[in-house]
Amino acid sequence: MNRRTFLKASTVLGSAALLSPWFKLAPVAASQVAFVKTQDRAVGVKKALDLLGFSGVKGKQLFLKPNFNSADPAPGSTHPDTLSSLIQALQTLGAGRITVGDRSGMGNTRAVMEQIGVFRMAQELDFEVVVFDELAADDWLLQQLPDSHWQQGFAIARPVLEAEGVIQTCCLKTHRFGGHFTLSLKNSVGLAAKRLPGQGYNYMSELHSSSHQRRMIAEINTTYQPDLVVLDGVEAFVEGGPDQGKKVNANVILAGADRVALDAVGVAVLRYFGATPAVSQGAIFEQEQLARAVELGLGIDSPAKIELLTGDPASTAYAKQIQEILQP
Repeated sequence: MNRRTFLKASTVLGSAALLSPWFKLAPVAASQVAFVKTQDRAVGVKKALDLLGFSGVKGKQLFLKPNFNSADPAPGSTHPDTLSSLIQALQTLGAGRITVGDRSGMGNTRAVMEQIGVFRMAQELDFEVVVFDELAADDWLLQQLPDSHWQQGFAIARPVLEAEGVIQTCCLKTHRFGGHFTLSLKNSVGLAAKRLPGQGYNYMSELHSSSHQRRMIAEINTTYQPDLVVLDGVEAFVEGGPDQGKKVNANVILAGADRVALDAVGVAVLRYFGATPAVSQGAIFEQEQLARAVELGLGIDSPAKIELLTGDPASTAYAKQIQEILQP
């Protein structure tokens, strides 16, 4: 029985306390990251997917995780142009039903989505929206990992675990509340419950008060393997974040399926623009989010295994500068 079959079968049992199996991914030999220098998000998304030769979603029911932590404009949240361009690209590739869902950490999720214009976009582009705040207890699956830093485990929304493919789009920014940076690994926190309906325990309070916060962020990512991640770095926060901060025009779109590789490149871009000491000091792969993710087998274990894909001279020149930061 594979993981998806198990999860669909377990849905019948209807219990938020049901434990899902934990798995560790096989080591990754090398990872490609599309690297597009651009100020145009729609153009950047298309070029990034073309560089990767991305396909394999035809007929699949997809779950798409944006960054709707708050309603603040990009990079505080996913830019509407990035989301709409990505959805249209997936539809052009023949994707089946697409569901966009999230849980906001800084505000009411439905209100955040309303302000960003997600429901209007859903009508225009014909996709579904799920508000994680409004899920029932049976719509969450409790995860217990060996050697986890979570005291009581954490719960992941079933629409993510039961999808036939998972797509993620994240932002490029620092995180002033202990995460240090919030890229693809940190974006997965929105897939986890703050509280399970009918229970009082606050999982997010545990996360944000723990000295293991950055390791716990990585551990959430063991519950799924993305088919694609698109990182919007057209604008970035190099101080502050995740909602507001010192903004720079980083002018880059990154894409790939390896969250470790993507986040390592993202950290290098943040360093290039003078990010906070917490982000800029030490070897990139010694950052706790990345180090724990490597331990868990979530991606490559060395910057030497990252291949940056570019398609024009400007992107190639920019990527070369970032590569020098990745591998000093």
